[in-house]
Amino acid sequence: MMQRSAHNGHPPMLAAEALRRQQDPIVAVATAAGRGAVGIVRASGRDLAPLVTAVCGRALVPRQATLLPFLGEGGVELDRGLAIHFPAPHSYTGEDVLELQAHGGPVLLQLLLARCLQALQQAHPEARLAEPGEFTQRAFLNDKLDLAQAEAVADLIDASTEAAARSAARTLAGAFSGEVHALAARLVRLRTLVEATLDFPEEEIHFLEQAGARAELDGIVAAVDATLAQARSGALLREGLHVVLAGQPNVGKSSLLNALAGAELAIVTPIPGTTRDRVRETIQIEGVPLHIVDTAGLRSDEQAADEVERIGIERTWQAIGEADAVIFLHDLTRRGEPAYEAADRGIAARLPAAVPRLEVYNKADAVAAGAAAALPAGALVLSARTAAGLDTLRGALLAEAGWQAAPEGAVIARTRHVLAIRRAQAHLARAVEHAAARDTALDLLAEELRLAHHALGEITGEFTGEDLLGEIFSRFCIGK
Repeated sequence: MMQRSAHNGHPPMLAAEALRRQQDPIVAVATAAGRGAVGIVRASGRDLAPLVTAVCGRALVPRQATLLPFLGEGGVELDRGLAIHFPAPHSYTGEDVLELQAHGGPVLLQLLLARCLQALQQAHPEARLAEPGEFTQRAFLNDKLDLAQAEAVADLIDASTEAAARSAARTLAGAFSGEVHALAARLVRLRTLVEATLDFPEEEIHFLEQAGARAELDGIVAAVDATLAQARSGALLREGLHVVLAGQPNVGKSSLLNALAGAELAIVTPIPGTTRDRVRETIQIEGVPLHIVDTAGLRSDEQAADEVERIGIERTWQAIGEADAVIFLHDLTRRGEPAYEAADRGIAARLPAAVPRLEVYNKADAVAAGAAAALPAGALVLSARTAAGLDTLRGALLAEAGWQAAPEGAVIARTRHVLAIRRAQAHLARAVEHAAARDTALDLLAEELRLAHHALGEITGEFTGEDLLGEIFSRFCIGK
């Protein structure tokens, strides 16, 4: 069952109010705040003909840009620009839409916005300013976009790398949704077969063999696994990887941050405790954003120079707990020193087991050949000063994140998509168990298939609660 109405889960009074607000004509400035060459005011709602006449002075040819004066109250010309009228249902929102492309001065746009709202309210007293994401939300509710495509609108705007922008555009075009719909269609066919067989219990024993249902189930499982891998990579493109540089003072954390960023971002001195607070920088590797955090060197409170350094160390441990991965940096020039090795072991014991860790040995340029022998398995050796070994570290970070080189058809995805696919995966795993049992209970198999189908439907919005919709669209900019 489709659950797109905004009143789901609300008492009748609240449901009626939510439904009414969805039908209010809305208007907003659709371009970013500040000065620009062009600014757009957008309106959406039922029957915008009175607005078109009031502001443009005449009716417009549908979907054709028309150069004309924009009229204020009393026919005073506010500006001259392009007006485009998109009659329902052939518009972005599925409602009547009017876009006014004016000069991009903030004062002018506010005057034009106020005029549009005034004209709208004369014909529709309930007309109001749009809320964040409300135009795209209406596109979703009117079946112009599914939920994954609607989210891709915001992802395309927020993309921090070229790869993320290209992938968001493909998701907006429906590439990711198409894969999810294809999986859902396969599940529906299998569910239909299983549930039809429930009406003929005498046939249950031979059901899986005769109908080829087990092979189809295995095929669906494999397809879901592939989609999960793609979604994980898509989520990385969108959200990036949060990496913390950790280690004792003077092991080269700030030098490594500077080397990775290709700029002198952090102060580097031989004085222990130079870095007092977290220094953040976002870089990209193969189009994947990496949010690198340089932190204060870790040592005991007794060794800290002052209260400021002690606070910095506390913040370092906080950052480590929030990280997607930790680069635990060691100093090759001090390898073998008892006190130094003991301190490293103490840090290692405190690092969260759930956070992936890369053991990295720095200052390879300052030691003799062979000094890096007998390091722990998987350890990386580099020089932040000469950049030797940095490419290996970059590759290791992507591998630790589970990144697979993005093909040309890569799509953007979100963490909620990954979690939904994992839920579908879990239900399918239980379905496989039921299918493999000697005394197969088809009702249990049917229920797991239904739950897997439901989880996939959450991605595109076929089964979505209002709370999730509110969370998603509230993060959009106003006018989009």
